[in-house]
Amino acid sequence: MPSEYWAATCVIMVPGILWASWIDYRERRVPNWLNAAIAAAGFMAQGWYFGWSGMGSGALGLLVGFAVLIIPWLMNGMGAGDVKLMMAIGVWLGPSMTLLSFCIGAMVGGVIAMAMILSTGRFWQAYGNALTIVCKVSSRSTVFSEFGSTKSFGDSSQLLPYGVPLTIGTLMVFFGQQMMLG
Repeated sequence: MPSEYWAATCVIMVPGILWASWIDYRERRVPNWLNAAIAAAGFMAQGWYFGWSGMGSGALGLLVGFAVLIIPWLMNGMGAGDVKLMMAIGVWLGPSMTLLSFCIGAMVGGVIAMAMILSTGRFWQAYGNALTIVCKVSSRSTVFSEFGSTKSFGDSSQLLPYGVPLTIGTLMVFFGQQMMLG
């Protein structure tokens, strides 16, 4: 990919996802308008630098971003804003880098979750919540219900604003790619 595209990504996508992550951290939501703006700018950049093939790559990246998080959302395990943020990231990164960003973001999210559990001394509450989730996914009647949803845990858990680890994973992939190219 040309360095001009990566420069545009650094100037537009990076601040956009950092802003989305900050809003998610503070308000536990990612605004639709921000996700839409990040995605629209990504499509414009893909089209400008790569033409129709870039638009196709952006569309495939969007689909990968959707595919990796739609099931957790349908299971009431995360907010729709997180799904849309991953989709917007996918427009910029294309399918393979989007999948890698998600995988790294998921690992980062696991580390952050463990740190949150250990720092607050909520190990037993987290253990009980994990058992509830195991029960949730073991039955077709509950897998997509409110039972075992993030909202149902109330004060027994701290909600992880998932835009934060998704952003960290994306930045690690993006800047790692830049180091390899540079």
